[in-house]
Amino acid sequence: MAADRPIVVGTDGSPSALQAVSWAAKEAALRNSPLTVLTTTLRPGVYGAPVGLPASFFEEEELEAKKRLARAGEVAADAVPGHSLEIHTVLGTETPAGELLEHAKSARMVVVGANRQGVIERMFLGSVSSAVATHAQCPVAVIRGLPDTDINDLAGPVVVGVDGSAHTEPAVSMAFEEAALRHTELVAVHAWSDVNIPFAFEDGDPVWMQIVKDETAQLSESLAGHAEKYPDVTIHPVVVMDQPAHSLREQAENAQLLVVGSRGRGGFASMLLGSTTRTLMNSVNRPLLIVR
Repeated sequence: MAADRPIVVGTDGSPSALQAVSWAAKEAALRNSPLTVLTTTLRPGVYGAPVGLPASFFEEEELEAKKRLARAGEVAADAVPGHSLEIHTVLGTETPAGELLEHAKSARMVVVGANRQGVIERMFLGSVSSAVATHAQCPVAVIRGLPDTDINDLAGPVVVGVDGSAHTEPAVSMAFEEAALRHTELVAVHAWSDVNIPFAFEDGDPVWMQIVKDETAQLSESLAGHAEKYPDVTIHPVVVMDQPAHSLREQAENAQLLVVGSRGRGGFASMLLGSTTRTLMNSVNRPLLIVR
């Protein structure tokens, strides 16, 4: 059953990774799902392990990895006081991205950090977050480090990008679910211009008014079935003539979660991650949930 599928989170022990652990624990508690915390360690003979290192090096690496898992387990438990969260820890020996992608096959969601301040964080939480978001077979939450902020204290609505295509339909569905679980409002953003338009419409322009009417109707149609399923979720539709990444970034500034599809209406069939989603991964300082 879906509730038995875990939320999987990767950690390297850095502050940004521990924020991702805390957020993942809260998400697992909201869904009554188990939490799997994963880290990796080097072993002799694998890619990235220098040749000729003594056995003591790998023993120390394994010990440090186990300490990371223990600390992450404490952070996860502290994030959901009073909740009997089922926590599993995994010590992997493959690459971080490889381990996370393998666990994503049976996960409900994978959570990764994305703070690139340090060398280790760039290795684990930069390239790894991009690889996982691109190839994972389940939704991926990307958590950028927020210094001096408890990630679970973020308030505000859930924001979702809606372009009317089939690619964003799963994202819309999950955004409604997230808003219902969090007992908050849903801001549905439909930015209908993918390019900069070199002219401006005047107020009352009949062409502009018809465009707004048509785009608003398209947004309402995309939300209708989900709104019936979640009648307690208050919806705030936003229709703008703007590039999607810009308008979504603005709306996310006061949100607790931004939900987007992996690629939009202009994506090629072979494109696993669209340009808007990639832009948001590198610029949004709120939890970003990418739904394939």
